[in-house]
Amino acid sequence: MSALVDVPGLLVGHASLGDTGVTAVVAESPAGMVAGVDVRGGGPGTRETDLLEPHNTVERVHAIVLAGGSAFGLAAADGAMRELERAGRGFPVLGEGRPGPRVPIVPAAVIFDLFVGDADHRPTAADGAAAVASALAGDPAGATARGSVGAGCGATAGVLRGGVGQASAPVGEYTVSALVVANPVGSVIDPETGLLWGDPGRPAVDTERFGALEHPAARLNTTIGVVATDAPVTTAQVTRLAMVGHDGIARAVRPAHSPLDGDTLFAVGTAAEASGVDVETLHALSAAAADVVQQALVDAVVSAVPGHGVACWAEILRD
Repeated sequence: MSALVDVPGLLVGHASLGDTGVTAVVAESPAGMVAGVDVRGGGPGTRETDLLEPHNTVERVHAIVLAGGSAFGLAAADGAMRELERAGRGFPVLGEGRPGPRVPIVPAAVIFDLFVGDADHRPTAADGAAAVASALAGDPAGATARGSVGAGCGATAGVLRGGVGQASAPVGEYTVSALVVANPVGSVIDPETGLLWGDPGRPAVDTERFGALEHPAARLNTTIGVVATDAPVTTAQVTRLAMVGHDGIARAVRPAHSPLDGDTLFAVGTAAEASGVDVETLHALSAAAADVVQQALVDAVVSAVPGHGVACWAEILRD
């Protein structure tokens, strides 16, 4: 199965806590990765997103943390920073090759999952450190895990279970991939046909059973994720991939980007030199970014398992 790590230069680790969790995307190179972000939802929970504006000074990040726990879950990024610092990674404050502190740059985003399981159970700094440690250990099973894992443990997709999904696609000599934590307010299912909005070629759910399901919580959700490429994109170009990646959410969820969602997509480029690509290549990379986000969101839903009183897609398929 395709995964975010199909783009070389990335490591992925999870801390799965039953009803919530943390997923860390870590740069394999200590030098970090070029990054951008685009926030579309009306209720985002984020950290260090302003830093990623193309006009700002720091051009590379060392990890991106995705977590449950609503705003409380942003604490996971503190632990991720500490774990990266222990590994000798971070922005060299006094310059490369000179002694002095290193500050790991770790943007983060969270989903609202407090009403799935125990509302007082939230990711901590220790959980963020554990997710980064898992990534740095290079566990291949963790890198390709999907469904009810990491930040997707408590995710819901409308009235169904959500979770972590992954996808990738080749673009000429490059690859574009995505890891998405699918937790939208909107529906991933067409209520008239029972088919997935994002992949109508898959089996349909029973529309009567689907229609009888109730939303498991207050309509406070969010879809977050990371788009990646090994193309030598600049900061402005990788930000464009994050922007266009939201088209994939809009194809797979209706409605998307609601006032009660906090939809946030990061994008990263792992090439050693961010020399830039031509317009035609950027166009192809952008189209692929939307496609892999759409596919990853579907992957999250179909890979989820039942739990916490919330049905999953596989449980209600039409006989």
